[in-house]
Amino acid sequence: MNLFNKLYQFFLSDYAKRRIEKTILYAALFGFFIHLILIYLSKFNIVNFHLESELFKNPISAIYTPFSFILVYEVYLLIYYLPKSFTTYITKQYEIITLIIIRKLFKDLSTLKLSSDWFNIKGDLQFTYDILASIILFYLIYQFEKQGTIKSLLPDENKSKVERFILRKKIIAVILVPIFFMMALFTLLNWTSGISFSSNNLPSFETINNLFFDEFFTVLILVDVVLLLISFFYTDKFHKIIRNSGFVVSTILIRMSFGVSGLVSTILIVVAVLFGLGIIIIHNKYEKKHLA
Repeated sequence: MNLFNKLYQFFLSDYAKRRIEKTILYAALFGFFIHLILIYLSKFNIVNFHLESELFKNPISAIYTPFSFILVYEVYLLIYYLPKSFTTYITKQYEIITLIIIRKLFKDLSTLKLSSDWFNIKGDLQFTYDILASIILFYLIYQFEKQGTIKSLLPDENKSKVERFILRKKIIAVILVPIFFMMALFTLLNWTSGISFSSNNLPSFETINNLFFDEFFTVLILVDVVLLLISFFYTDKFHKIIRNSGFVVSTILIRMSFGVSGLVSTILIVVAVLFGLGIIIIHNKYEKKHLA
């Protein structure tokens, strides 16, 4: 247990959080300027990379890189809040998928074709869907977080059971930190090894945008299922079980969005967050009814 406490402090203490936050911020700034330099080297033909990727055509698309680092930090925060608050943990899932859409918007801004045929151009139309979805998601997350701050109105569960449940969540969180960082590192190395600047060999943008996060949400589904099963040791209340099961369904819907593209992907993401919001609203109303 002493080893576990040391690992928890090393990975998930407030000091570790501040250290990781600062490191990722510096990496984001460094990545942003490197991306800008590559764009201008290519633009002024100082160095010919033979790249036709949309990410290397416009300086605006350089914002894509620091947002990728911000997303890595959001992944860490998701794990950080897992033992502390289950609803905050779910909120972070929703924030991550929303930031993925926002990140994509910066790339799309650099390739917009402003014309009277706006709604006939596939890229411009998808930009419209994504920008509307980001506003809707922002509002839904606000409402979800608002509902999540409502404390349980029913009598507290057995204190020892609560402490055991929190301990199990801490164990899961400690295991997840190295797993996700290794996943991110492996994904980055695997992707960069397949790049060839001399032969215009770059993965498609859809592949880049989904990089790491399709596997990430697959693992999250497994984690959510484990948390659901563990919660049965903590409570047998119907509304709690339905709430936790609903969050698993919501995560699955988000994961499914990576398997499709265009409007269908955007709709799946909005439906996933809307479903999670509906679940927590009904859960809170259920508690109020049984308290009366």
